[in-house]
Amino acid sequence: MRRVIIYVEGPSDRAAMEALLRPLIALKLQQGVRIGFFETPSGDRKRSLLTKAPSRAVNILSNDPVSLVAIMPDLYPKNKVFPHETFAELAKQVHGQFAAILRAKGVDDERLRDRFHVFCFKHDLEALLLACERELAYRLGAENLRVTWRRPVEDQDHNRPPKRVVEDLFARHGKRYKATVDAPVILGLAHYPDVTERCPQCFKPFVEFLASLDKR
Repeated sequence: MRRVIIYVEGPSDRAAMEALLRPLIALKLQQGVRIGFFETPSGDRKRSLLTKAPSRAVNILSNDPVSLVAIMPDLYPKNKVFPHETFAELAKQVHGQFAAILRAKGVDDERLRDRFHVFCFKHDLEALLLACERELAYRLGAENLRVTWRRPVEDQDHNRPPKRVVEDLFARHGKRYKATVDAPVILGLAHYPDVTERCPQCFKPFVEFLASLDKR
């Protein structure tokens, strides 16, 4: 059985991914690939993920010749740990950290680099909720929603990331958004191929990565 270990920032990310991608996770398990999402400890979760996950990845990949490790932080807030505003800048910095750890450990094996992957939520998990307008409306008890956000949904920015949009939307309907509860419920009602097509910039490459995996 091949393991795929994906580090995300917090419990809402983990639970939401497990809910949305349940059919894909089950399919891959039948094909000999076990996909698991793991959250970082409480505190400054993005900082913890960016500073600790590359080292954990080196340890895992050095001891398991077929496993894969990926990290998937939020892009927001920008410049956390190191300068970055875009996914390309984030990925370059993380891959650089990973390479530096390999050098420090005296590991010279290109195959480890090939089994370490970087993705992100742009700008955070809640972009996926904005891509689920019907399911979001159902959760809010509304017949329809007044769209106040950009489309494609990943085109929000660091000044008003998707989570702030979702919090404002819940407030307008007299509710308080609780990520660990609401995100898994909304995404659990959605079909991941639909969400994937509405989030082509950063989420679609992640799903395509998972879909391409085999047990080799």
